[in-house]
Amino acid sequence: MRFDDAGEALMPLDQTHFKFVSDYLAEIIQGNAAIFAGAGLSMPAGYVDWRGLLRPLARDLDLNIDLESDLVALAQFHVTDSGGHRHKLHTALLDALGKDAKPTRNHKLIASLPIATIWTTNFDKLIEDSIRGSGKVVDVKSSVPQLATNRANRDVTIYKMHGDIDRPDQAIVTKDDYEKYGREYEPFVNALSGDLVNKTFLFMGFSFTDPNLEHVLSQIRLNFKRNLRQHYAIFRTRSRLAGESDEDYAHHLARQRHTIADLKRFNIKAVLVDEYCQITEILEALVSGYLRRTVFISASIANFDPWGPGAVSEFAQELARRLIADGTRIATGLGLGVGDAVFTGALREIMRQKIRIEDGLVLRPFPQTGDPTQLAALWQDYRQEIISHAGIALFLFGNKTGPGGFVLADGIRKEFDIAKDQDVALLPIGATGSMARELAYESIADPARLLPTIDADGRTLLASIAHPGAAAKLIDLIDPIIALIRKLQGKA
Repeated sequence: MRFDDAGEALMPLDQTHFKFVSDYLAEIIQGNAAIFAGAGLSMPAGYVDWRGLLRPLARDLDLNIDLESDLVALAQFHVTDSGGHRHKLHTALLDALGKDAKPTRNHKLIASLPIATIWTTNFDKLIEDSIRGSGKVVDVKSSVPQLATNRANRDVTIYKMHGDIDRPDQAIVTKDDYEKYGREYEPFVNALSGDLVNKTFLFMGFSFTDPNLEHVLSQIRLNFKRNLRQHYAIFRTRSRLAGESDEDYAHHLARQRHTIADLKRFNIKAVLVDEYCQITEILEALVSGYLRRTVFISASIANFDPWGPGAVSEFAQELARRLIADGTRIATGLGLGVGDAVFTGALREIMRQKIRIEDGLVLRPFPQTGDPTQLAALWQDYRQEIISHAGIALFLFGNKTGPGGFVLADGIRKEFDIAKDQDVALLPIGATGSMARELAYESIADPARLLPTIDADGRTLLASIAHPGAAAKLIDLIDPIIALIRKLQGKA
């Protein structure tokens, strides 16, 4: 059993969730996806929501925060009651959000997805911290002047449309702030409008009570009528709170139902979860689905017996061509004796389809010059990096020239171990012999540990192509290999 950051057991997803994952993953792959993050995304990290943030200010006003529904008005009441001064409001922001907090598993999963546009009303830095932690370059825009310049080589742009905790004096909190927003922050409004027209958004941790977003959505609906782009929003199904009366529970449940129905006006489809931990499961499914479109090929060969160089080259070229033709991206270190054939087969199909090379290939030729002791450490880091791009690892052949003749390629085993540690689906093709055969026999003997992501049918298929007799004609291995990969990618 697996658990989330809070130690809560992760719950299985249903068909509705998997349908969403499939649809949104297609948008991610096409580069059309964006995320809009609300306060609910940050709360598991230890930050309070708006109600918790404003609770001490409500006490100053002799108001019960739990009876208030318009929190923007409450913030305005406090500023007005303080003679227009915002010092205590800014202090409350710093006290609530200025403390150090670590990104959650959900933040890290979002950071690992290739989503280049993120919008948020949050003031905290959890999203950008998680993206930087993943090794990406992030460009944060929390003020109008920042919109005019872009950071070079950025991977992700984060639009903090209500400000940043570093500048609480510029935070959008009160009614005055919201009333002036359309004029003073018009470039943000325009940028958000453009993204909502051109990208498919996933709203997370958002309650849809923000006046600025509602205004933008309304304008888009009026302009595009029935041609609105599909968006998604994750909601937890309203559950009964401790001590809540039947009447109050029925009211809040009905209100959530009406909110979800109203979002259909903007073509925002609700994705309901029973527990927050299912959001983690959804994000993990998205990450896994994206990574599994890339297959890492680990292969090397110096002794071509019994097939001969021609048969090995034909097999490697056709396998790579078929993978690219099937929409799979290949990651490879261009292993000895077989890497050029993999590259050639893949490139021919890429050129035939007229797709970008980087959309079909991740190439990492291993450096060969330098101190051997330093190269070993460099190669280990290099392997970690290239395998991180893939969700499936294919192991072929695996021999090299050593003292006294041909030996098993220990680099193939190292790549197998790294892939296992990164939770990559392992496919050692035993019929190709050498290290691949050893890894296949080990995996089939201990499938619970080495093949947990492969079902019984897949394990049976791996076993059937592990025997040396299965390689009577190498090219005949391609169809079962493609079938395994398609099943792992959810295409079968």
